Amino acid sequence: MYKALVDPAYLRDRLAAIGGKGAELVNRRSTADQVEFQLRHGVAAGDLPAAVRTLLGGDLTIDRRETWRPGPDGGYVGTVEVTIPGMPGDLSGTQLLRDLDGGGSELVVDGTVRVSIPLFGGKIEESVTDQISKLLDSEHEFTQEWLGRHDS
Repeated sequence: MYKALVDPAYLRDRLAAIGGKGAELVNRRSTADQVEFQLRHGVAAGDLPAAVRTLLGGDLTIDRRETWRPGPDGGYVGTVEVTIPGMPGDLSGTQLLRDLDGGGSELVVDGTVRVSIPLFGGKIEESVTDQISKLLDSEHEFTQEWLGRHDS
């Protein structure tokens, strides 16, 4: 599972399928003890909630940086940072990928969304959190299908 999550071909395929307008693998770097990459996602203005669309005045660009390394107890640990140009706020979190007894893997993502806009920040945070949840569900479905096609 880890090999797929950091594979440039997987990342490009995933972005092509569900990354939205202008999606791209901006960069990827691998060393002996970690892999890091930056993804760019796009959301057309028409697909955004009214509050976000008004704030941005157009399409939404999402820059996502992930770093993965072997975990101290096996598996892999990672960080994720998401920024949205033009929006005062961010998302940050941790990821844990581990093998399950009896086969399979588990990916646990724990994150925090923060939008610093008086009066409207909480509502926008809720909207962003909902969209992230939907994106993670779509990524899970895509990954299952991709692994089925690329499992050797």
